[in-house]
Amino acid sequence: MIALAPWALGLAWGLLLTIPLARRARRTAPRARTDALASAGPAQRGEATPRRWGRRLVRAAPPPVQAVWGRVAEERRARALDMTVERELPVTVDLLAVAVGAGCTPFLAVDTAARWAPPALAAWLSDVRRSCALGRAFSDALDDLAHRVPPLQPLVDALLASDRFGAPVGDALVRLAAEQRTALRRRAETRARTVPVRLLFPLIFLVLPAFGLLTVVPAVLAGIGNT
Repeated sequence: MIALAPWALGLAWGLLLTIPLARRARRTAPRARTDALASAGPAQRGEATPRRWGRRLVRAAPPPVQAVWGRVAEERRARALDMTVERELPVTVDLLAVAVGAGCTPFLAVDTAARWAPPALAAWLSDVRRSCALGRAFSDALDDLAHRVPPLQPLVDALLASDRFGAPVGDALVRLAAEQRTALRRRAETRARTVPVRLLFPLIFLVLPAFGLLTVVPAVLAGIGNT
């Protein structure tokens, strides 16, 4: 019975480690289906939708707690939005550059990119296309897009310069795509440098205790049993 104790403790530590991973997998599995069903929904646009129980707790909390939670939620939405734009913008800019290089006007380039761009940016570009179909000016629709999604301001400026002044936009789009890829690579390198720090918790609280339970404890118990 004593010999089984280290294995039971090791199994408990393993379950403690796998529970968060299983929950994350359960949340990730239906993500593709929800993105397809809600092409312009909050999840696809990088906006975080709080759960019902979270909204109830916030409503029942005192005003200072609500204010702090509101700021935290806003920061989370901003980070999610930045990550979405950071991930999808280089491909979208490349699509716009190809369309412009093929002879399309900025409006036709946006219309083409809305069909083939990654999900979030495709939804935003589709909003621009729908606004223009309802009679709104292309420049006004782009200004509204930049107001709603500030990280897209450089792309909007390049398109507006071509639409309003006839400036060539192909080279500007190529430079913007290169800059976005460089920024994406730098942020990935920055996140990679934080991996050793993130590994300290599982190393100290999971790996080392499991190592001790499977190696040191059996030897100590065997020594105690022989005395």
